Amino acid sequence: MSVLVPSTETEQDIFSTSNLFLQQRLKLIEDLWKEVLISECGQELVDLLELLRHLCSEEGQVTDDSAEATIAKMIEDLELGEAIKVTRAFALYFQLINIIEQHYEQRDQQLLRRTVIGEENESPKAEPTQKSLLATIVGADWLEKTLNESDHSSPKSGLFHWLFPYLKQVNVPPQEIQRLLDQLDIRLVFTAHPTEIVRHTIRIKQRRISGILEKLDQAEEIFRSMGLTNSREAQTVTKQLKEEIRFWWRTDELHQFKPTVVDEVDYALHYFDEVLFDSLPQLTLRLQQSLQSSFPRLQAPKNNFCRFGSWVGGDRDGNPSVTPEVTWKTCCYQRNLVVKKYLDAIRDLTSILSASLHWCHVLPELLDSLDRDKQQMPEIYSQLAIRYRQEPYRLKLAFIQKRLENTRDRNDRLNDPEERQLLTKLNETNIYRSGSEFLAELKLLQRSLLQTGLSCQELDQLIAQVEIFGFVLTQLDFRQESTRHAECIEEIAAYLGVLPKPYGKLTESEKIAWLVAELKTRRPLIPREMPFSERTCETIETLRVLRSLQGEFGLEICQTYIISMTNEASDVLEVLLLAQEAGLYDPATSRSSLRIVPLFETVDDLKHAPGIMQTLFELPLYRAALAGGYDHLGALNGEEVTPEPAILQPSNLQEIMVGYSDSNKDSGFLSSNWEIHKAQKALQKTAKQYGVDLRLFHGRGGSVGRGGGPAYAAILAQPRGTINGRIKITEQGEVLASKYSLPELALYNLETAVTAVIQASLLGSGFDDLEPWNRIMEDLATCSRQTYRSLIYEEPDFLDFFLSVTPIPEISLLQISSRPARRKSGQQDLSTLRAIPWVFSWTQTRFLLPAWYGLGTALQMFLDDSPNRNLELLRHFYHKWPFFQMVISKAEMTLSKVDLQMAYHYVSELSKQEDRERFQRLFERIKEEYNRTSEIVLQITGEKHLLDNDPSLQRSVQLRNGSIVPLGFLQVSLLKRLRQYNSQAQSGVIHFRYSKEELLRGALMTINGIAAGMRNTG
Repeated sequence: MSVLVPSTETEQDIFSTSNLFLQQRLKLIEDLWKEVLISECGQELVDLLELLRHLCSEEGQVTDDSAEATIAKMIEDLELGEAIKVTRAFALYFQLINIIEQHYEQRDQQLLRRTVIGEENESPKAEPTQKSLLATIVGADWLEKTLNESDHSSPKSGLFHWLFPYLKQVNVPPQEIQRLLDQLDIRLVFTAHPTEIVRHTIRIKQRRISGILEKLDQAEEIFRSMGLTNSREAQTVTKQLKEEIRFWWRTDELHQFKPTVVDEVDYALHYFDEVLFDSLPQLTLRLQQSLQSSFPRLQAPKNNFCRFGSWVGGDRDGNPSVTPEVTWKTCCYQRNLVVKKYLDAIRDLTSILSASLHWCHVLPELLDSLDRDKQQMPEIYSQLAIRYRQEPYRLKLAFIQKRLENTRDRNDRLNDPEERQLLTKLNETNIYRSGSEFLAELKLLQRSLLQTGLSCQELDQLIAQVEIFGFVLTQLDFRQESTRHAECIEEIAAYLGVLPKPYGKLTESEKIAWLVAELKTRRPLIPREMPFSERTCETIETLRVLRSLQGEFGLEICQTYIISMTNEASDVLEVLLLAQEAGLYDPATSRSSLRIVPLFETVDDLKHAPGIMQTLFELPLYRAALAGGYDHLGALNGEEVTPEPAILQPSNLQEIMVGYSDSNKDSGFLSSNWEIHKAQKALQKTAKQYGVDLRLFHGRGGSVGRGGGPAYAAILAQPRGTINGRIKITEQGEVLASKYSLPELALYNLETAVTAVIQASLLGSGFDDLEPWNRIMEDLATCSRQTYRSLIYEEPDFLDFFLSVTPIPEISLLQISSRPARRKSGQQDLSTLRAIPWVFSWTQTRFLLPAWYGLGTALQMFLDDSPNRNLELLRHFYHKWPFFQMVISKAEMTLSKVDLQMAYHYVSELSKQEDRERFQRLFERIKEEYNRTSEIVLQITGEKHLLDNDPSLQRSVQLRNGSIVPLGFLQVSLLKRLRQYNSQAQSGVIHFRYSKEELLRGALMTINGIAAGMRNTG
C-alpha cells in the first residue's frame, strides 16, 4: 500500500482499504496455520477443525440442536491426545489473529496520525442545539448551553493534534492551559496480577512474528511501487513466517512452573526494555509539537509528566512470596536494566560527538570537569588521553561510561546480602549514586554544544530518558492489607503491656487517641530484638527495608505505601506508627519520606471514605506530614517561618486509591461504578475543605468486571474537578501486551490517556453536578445492587452453582501467578475469593456475569415508571453524560461477548444429576436478566445490533465467536473427565486410561485457548 500522507477527502477510503488489507493478512495467516497443522498433524486434524467451525454460525452460535449434539459427540469421542491437539490448534489460531489485529491496529494509528497532522488547522464542528422535555427537568438555560458542547466521539479526538486546536476554538484561556501543563502528573502503574496467561516464551514468539509481518509489509510495498505483483523477497519472508508458526506449534504453551515474583518482574519490565524506554520521550515531543502549533507561547510540561510505576515485587497483599529480600532484588533488577540502557546510549554518543578542538570551541566548565575526572580516574585518562587528546566530548563520555560501568557492577554485588551490608556503608567514588548526578554531566555536554552552535538529538533524547526514568526505571509501590498492620500493632502492644486491654478490643476513638500519643513520642516502641511472630516480624521488616531502599536508591525508588481494605482512620495511623519505628517519619518535625495511600475497595468503604479522610485531616500531625512537616504546615497557613529542609518536598498532596474489582464483586457493575463516582466527588470536596491537593489512584483491572475498558473514555467519565492534571491508574498484567508491545500502539495509548487528562481537567462535564440526574442514577444503582446481591449473596444455591459450572477449581491450579487465588486458604466462600479468578471464571464460561448483571433490572424499573419520557432521558444521558455513556458502552461490549448457548452447555454438562433442577432455575434467572439488559441497551443506543456503532470492535468480536465455541465444548469435556477422575480417586477405585496430570494439562490448555480467544483473563 502507499505510505503517502492521505488527504482529508480520502481518509475514509484509506481506512476501508486498510480494513481490506487486514482481511488479506488474516487470510494469509489462516492459510499458513493450516499448512503447518497439515505438515505436523495431518489433513485429518484440519478437516476436524473445519467441521467444528462449520457447525457454528459466524456469530458463534451452534446452528441447531442437532449440530450441538454432533459437536458434543465428536468431542466426547476424541482421545485425550487428539482433544489436546484440537485445543492447541484453536489456541494458536487465536494467538495469531490477535497478533495480526494488533499489528494492523498500530498501522491504522500511523495512518490516522498522518491524516490528523495534515488537518491540524481544521476546526471541530459544534453540533446543533437541541431541546426536549429535559428542559423542564434541569432548566432551559443551562440545558441549552450544555447541549451545544462538542461531541468528542470522533476517532481523531484523543490525539494532541485534535486537542489543542479544540481548546483554542472554545477559548480556553492560555494561562489556564499553562497552569495545567505545569502540574501535569500522570502515572501508570504496572501490576503482576492477573498476570499474563501467555508464557514469556510465547510473548517473544509473538514479537518475532510481528517483526516478520513488518518485513512483509515493506517487501510488498516495494514491489507494488514497482508495478510488480510478487517478489522473491516477499516469498522468503512468508516462508520465514510459516517456519516461525511451526516452531510455535512445537513449543509448550503452559508455564513449566509457577512463576516466581522475580519472573513476574522480568515479564513486566520487558515492556520497558523493548518499547517504553524509547517511546516515552517521543510522547513529550509529540505534545510539544502540537502545543506549539496552536499556542506557540506556552511551555510544554517537563519530560517526566508521564511516568510509570510498578507493583511487581512490592505488592505483598495476600502474596507471601513478596518478601523484603525479593523487593530488594526487584529494585536492583530495575536499576540494572536502566543503567544498561544508558551504557548503550553513551556508546552511541561516543561515535557521534566527535567534535575536535582543532575545529570548535567548548565551554571552560567542560574542560574543568575533565580535569577533575583526570584526578579521580587517572587510569581512564592514561588509557585514552592520546586517543581523545583533541576530542573533549569523547573523553568526557569515556569517564561517564566508566562511572556507569562501576555503578552497574556495584548494583550486581548488592544482590548478595553479605556484600550488601558492606557496600551500603561505603562512600564509594567514581559511581553515580543517583540519576541527578548522571543528568548533570549530560546537561554539561548539552550546554557546551548549544553555546558553541551545535545540537545532538540523541543526547537530547538521553537527557529526557534520564529525567523520566532516573536510576530506578520505575517507582515501586508497596501494598499490604490493613489487618496485617493491626495484628502487628496488637502483638507489639501486648508484649510491652502498654494498653489496659488488647488493641483489637479498643474502640476506633480509643485506637486513634493511643496511636496519636505514640506518634508524638520519640521513644522507640519496637525492641531491637523482635520476639514476635513471623508475620509481625515480616511486617516490621518491610518498612525497614523500604527505608534502606530509599537510602541506597534515593527517595524516587519507593515513596508510596498502599493499605488495601482500609476501613478506618486508625488503619492509616497504624502504618504511620510503624513507619516512625523504621525511621521513615520524624515525630519531632512530622516530616515523612513515606506517602501512605488508603485503598477503599468495598461499597461500604467507599461510602465511609470521606469521613475517614476528614478524621485524618483534623489531626495536626497528619496534616503536617502531608505538608512536609510542622514548619511547612505553618507556611501553608500563612505564618512566617524559616523552614528547614524536609525529607520530602512539601507537596500537600494526599493520594487515595479507589478499587474497582472488589466493589464490583461486592455490589455489581453499575453500583460499583456509581459508588466510585460519588466517592471521588465527596473526597475532592473534603480535600478542598482542608486545603489538601488530591490525587486519585484508580485500581482498574483489565476486564470490564474489574473496571477495565478504554482509558480515554474512562478518564473523561470522571467527575468534574477530581483530576486537575493528576491521575494514577493501574495497568494490569493481562493488558500490557495489547497496549505496550508495539511502539506506535504504546504511543497511541499514552497519547489518548494524556489527552483525556488535559481535556477532562479543562473541560469537565457539568452533568455530574445535575442533582436530578444524580438522584436518578442513585435509584438505578440501588436497584442494580439489590438485584446483583440477591443472586450472588442471597441465593442459597449460587455458591454451589458457581463452583460446579465454572472452571474455578481448575483456574486455581493454573500456573499464571505467584499470588494465591484466595486471600485465605482453605475457605470456599465468595468473600475470600479474589476478584481476578472470580471474573476469569465467568469469562471462560461466556457468562461474563460480573460486568452486566443487575443493570437491566435497574433500567427496566426506571422505564416502567414512564416508558417514553424516561427512555428519552436515558438516551440523553448516553449522548451527553460521559459517565453514563461509559457505563452503557462497557456493558454493551461485554454483552456482545456473552454466549448463553455455550454457557448453558457448561450448566447442563457439569452439573450433577441431583443439582440440575436448581441450577436450571438459576440459569433461567441469569438468561432473563441478560435478555432484559441487551434489549434496553439497544433501545438506549438506538442500534439494531450490539456494537453497531463500533464496527471495528464488532468485527473483532465476531472474528473470534465462530471459532471459540468448539473450545468451550472441549473444555467442558475435559473438565468432566478430570472431575470424574477426582471423584473416583476419592472412592479409592480409579478406572481411567489417563493420569490426573494428563487430564489437568488438557483442561488448562483449554483455559489458555479461551483466554486468547476472548483476549481477556480476569
